[in-house]
Amino acid sequence: MTAASLAVQLLNGLASASSLFLVAAGLTLIFGVTRVVNFAHGSLAMLGAYVAWSIGDALTERLGDSAWAFALAVAGAALAAALVGALIEALILKRLYAAPELLQLTATFAIVLVVRDIALAIWGAEDLLGPRVPGLDGTIALGTRSLPEYDAFLIVVGPLVLVLLTLLVRRTRFGVQMRAAAENRVVTAALGIDQAKLYTAVFALGAALAGVAGALQLPREPANLGIDLGIIADAFVVTVVGGLGSIPGAFVAALVIGLTKALCIALGTVDIAGVHVAFPKLTLVAEFVVMAVVLAVRPHGLFGEPTTAPASTTLAEQRTLVTDPGRREALVGAALALAFIVVPLLSDEYARILATDILIAALFAASLRFLMGPAGLASFGHAAYFGVGAYAAALVAKQGAPMLVALFAAPVAALAAALAFGWFCVRLSGVYLAMLTLAFAQITWSIVFQWDAVTGGSNGIVGVWPPEALADRTRYSWLTLAVVALALAALARIAASPFGRALRGARDSALRAEAIGIDVRGIRWAAFALAGAFAGLAGGLFAYSKGSISPETLAIPRSVDALVMVLLGGLNTTFGPVLGAGIFTWGQDALARATDYWRAALGIAMLTIVTVMPNGLGGLLAWRTTRRDTA
Repeated sequence: MTAASLAVQLLNGLASASSLFLVAAGLTLIFGVTRVVNFAHGSLAMLGAYVAWSIGDALTERLGDSAWAFALAVAGAALAAALVGALIEALILKRLYAAPELLQLTATFAIVLVVRDIALAIWGAEDLLGPRVPGLDGTIALGTRSLPEYDAFLIVVGPLVLVLLTLLVRRTRFGVQMRAAAENRVVTAALGIDQAKLYTAVFALGAALAGVAGALQLPREPANLGIDLGIIADAFVVTVVGGLGSIPGAFVAALVIGLTKALCIALGTVDIAGVHVAFPKLTLVAEFVVMAVVLAVRPHGLFGEPTTAPASTTLAEQRTLVTDPGRREALVGAALALAFIVVPLLSDEYARILATDILIAALFAASLRFLMGPAGLASFGHAAYFGVGAYAAALVAKQGAPMLVALFAAPVAALAAALAFGWFCVRLSGVYLAMLTLAFAQITWSIVFQWDAVTGGSNGIVGVWPPEALADRTRYSWLTLAVVALALAALARIAASPFGRALRGARDSALRAEAIGIDVRGIRWAAFALAGAFAGLAGGLFAYSKGSISPETLAIPRSVDALVMVLLGGLNTTFGPVLGAGIFTWGQDALARATDYWRAALGIAMLTIVTVMPNGLGGLLAWRTTRRDTA
């Protein structure tokens, strides 16, 4: 590796860091003022890329290739993203400012689904590559290597935006209002500041930055439907590493991550003590490794400020009185079990497979509900333990071990992973905790994706089938029912035990729990491990159900699926996971077969539930039952 090649790689890293900062800066502004976890921010960047392509294509036909056409395309992308962002804030998110992070995440993820299908309907599924920018389409010689002029342009844009945002926040009246709202909403309202208009303006500004970022990436990468989820994970990482609400922190974090990736590419494959280490492969997970290291050392990011824990929980659904399962719940459980026994006998092969999928999803959702309900710990990476369990079962099965041994290995392996990751995660709270769980999940996904010799890499593992006695779909469905029923009963019993009550006490008020002698961190770590083990058991059942697994088993969308199922069922309902899993699994499958735009339909349904029934369908049913009993 020559000095010239290293310099070029580092400069490329600076260009990537600059683009990443533009997205993260908007996300930082929005979260810093509104405290909304905006998962749809990547969709605004995707929208900016598509709008810039459309405007640029139309202007090129009239004006030809010119820098003015590109500038107008970027401006149009910023304006379109700002308008869409303002509409999203005014129509949807304004209702959710006081809601828990789970509802905010679910609502913004629903927006992702809707925006993606709108983009699909307007621009189609093909990638759209923008033209090179006249005047920036050459290269700059650096010794024997060269740097694209457009990359040099991007390197300048990042610091320029940082300076402009700093001046806006520090030297303008609008900036003073933003800082006031970020620090104390009550005092801000008392001073007569119209927070509704302020939040809409901030959201529009953050959305405009996302639109600019998407447009500026067009000469380097084509506009495509995968931009939204591809960029939002990195933007969240930058925002968290820099410190929530800190624009300078986001800039420094973007630099660290961009240069780390560039250095990995520059190093290539290195021989360390006889072991060949392929550093370029680390680019898939470099940002998550950086985040995990930073949060382990500085739990609130590089420039973030520690928050004061409230004396007790501020979330209404955690204040709700939780009663232990009784006779009514036992009867409902028996009725559900009977239904899952009878359905395979009276239905076709498709219904048997769907029933098995619902049962596995119910156990997966129940494990996350145990973590988020009694323990009060938000996890955005719960699919890691589902996937670890699935791969553990598959690997043991491929060695010729009996199915019982493989299913036992699944929760054991997931338990080990949850113990390792949980030791770091339980030291954090809120968004930092959720993002660290996401980081560990992505690190696990990267290992699975690239360890070809063990996991099969992107091809996964195939040929994982149950023994002949359970090969029939009906019998395997009954086996799954038995295992899932026992696991759900165990989770309900644990939640109703003194351990579960201690968890709820620590969730409601960690300060008071510690004052009466509860080891808050210890019981949260134990809850984290238990939730991981039950998720791993679901993963083991999944591996045998499908006969094969792939890295998608532990990807981000599967974690989001679990969050949605928990929301649908409700945090405080005994059979919420079963209800949420049934509706989500059946609904997703039915919509996918009925229309090409099933994501939009699913997203609209999710938005309806979030805004109309924030406690989920299970919570609504429980409320109606309680109201009838007391009438």
